[in-house]
Amino acid sequence: MNETYDVIIIGSGPAGLGAAFQLAENSGKSVLLLEKTKISSGGLRNDCKQNYTYPVGFSTEHWSEDEADELLEKVAEHLNPDYVQQRNLGIYVKRAENLGVTLLNIKQAHVGTDKAKGLIANLIAQLRDKGVTVELETEMSDIDYPNKTLILADGIKVKFNDLILAPGRAGYTWLQKIMAVLDINYSDNIVDVGVRIEAKEEYYPIVKDYYDPKFIFPGRVRTFCTNSGSAYIVKEKYEKYYSVNGHAYSTDKEPNGLVNFAMLKTITLTDPVVSGHQFAEILGQMAMQLSGGQPMMQRIGDFRLGKRSKKETFNDDLYSFKPTLVNATPGDLSLAVPSKILRDIWRSMKLLDTIIPGILHPSTIIYYPEIKTYAIRPDFIDQYFKVKENIYMIGDGAGTSRGITGAWASGIRAAKGILLN
Repeated sequence: MNETYDVIIIGSGPAGLGAAFQLAENSGKSVLLLEKTKISSGGLRNDCKQNYTYPVGFSTEHWSEDEADELLEKVAEHLNPDYVQQRNLGIYVKRAENLGVTLLNIKQAHVGTDKAKGLIANLIAQLRDKGVTVELETEMSDIDYPNKTLILADGIKVKFNDLILAPGRAGYTWLQKIMAVLDINYSDNIVDVGVRIEAKEEYYPIVKDYYDPKFIFPGRVRTFCTNSGSAYIVKEKYEKYYSVNGHAYSTDKEPNGLVNFAMLKTITLTDPVVSGHQFAEILGQMAMQLSGGQPMMQRIGDFRLGKRSKKETFNDDLYSFKPTLVNATPGDLSLAVPSKILRDIWRSMKLLDTIIPGILHPSTIIYYPEIKTYAIRPDFIDQYFKVKENIYMIGDGAGTSRGITGAWASGIRAAKGILLN
């Protein structure tokens, strides 16, 4: 590692990678990419589902369709997507439209959790071959902005001319701290709260024709991150609670006959509660209190009867399949989910069951909570996501994107801003 670099990038997720490739391939600038973990995490590491159709993954506040389409072509040049074919969508689209529901037609690719690590390693190797210095397990702890100097966790100081911050959604607390140091204003008043559904694939057959179907329901509810084939539920550790999520392995793995997807409701908060992250923590902690520190699960059959699911409910005798998140706690969602949120999600699930009859089979499992916090959205001072002279913030953590491809495009745009200046 040198003492000075033209550009330092914090975070090796898709936003950081997009910026690094754009700089390496279009300039002679010295670039340092810092990553605090052994390998990039987030969506690129977990499942690695990619969407190549605007506006999915893009904030319409910051992106036009023409620019997004142009940059998506550049993203595809590096990720080499193997697009998943879609078939027989007409009947689903017609049923949805009759109910006031929208089914988006998205060009998609899926790598799988088991192959994502190899993809990331290959991308990092390419960057090193192009002259980018990549330092893994190296964390930035502070910044001396007047002297354009980063202080790393081990005390080493590195100077920069331009700095790109791309910590991802998981870097919320860290980014909040840096923004306080830099005196950058931001907003944080939106959060997605919902559940993850797990069912037998035969009850959600649309996945045979459309890998990750995107349904938009009235009441700001949508399906999100569908997984099938060799699909399973995981829990993700946040500072004060666990949130569930869904993964799937590549097609190389033996299918398990299950499918999972999220049903999320978008909440916009106003005074006096203005922090989406604080609201998420309140809901997450309440769920943990009611379920012994683990995510909660309930069979649809019990939910409809208004009774709590019990341990004996989750066998493979009466209901054909066991939950893939085995340490989730059987319980009663109605005690944990705010009624307005639960009511809108349940209404949307009934609409979905009309479009795809069977998803509300009594065996279907509902897991809670699945919470997606939106980014800290800084006040940008130009279109290239500059927040202060020579400082850029990009990716899901900064609200410029909502997914792998949009984050990568954000990195390209920030790098273009640096090259123009």
